Amino acid sequence: MAENIVNVSDSNFEALVLKSEIPALVDFWASWCAPCRAIAPIVEEMANEYTGKVRVAKMNVDDNPATPGRYGVRGIPTLILFKGGKVVDQLVGAVPKNQIKDLIEKGI
Repeated sequence: MAENIVNVSDSNFEALVLKSEIPALVDFWASWCAPCRAIAPIVEEMANEYTGKVRVAKMNVDDNPATPGRYGVRGIPTLILFKGGKVVDQLVGAVPKNQIKDLIEKGI
């Protein structure tokens, strides 16, 4: 995983995402999910491209069931953009790079 992507858990989600000074894009994923693996390189690319502007985080839904439940994550991959502790927008499924970029642009 890229060094500028943070792994978040149920226990540190509030500190790293909701209280982040900059918008945070969270990738809800699981190791067995093929579409999750398909978009992982795009998520890494976005993390590199938006370093310092957006915090990119990944949350394994199998290891952390509380947070995805709180935000209604039913399908994975789900990308949710948070700004100021609130949900700005989200994408579900293996979407193309331009859609992820558009999602990020809404927050910055």
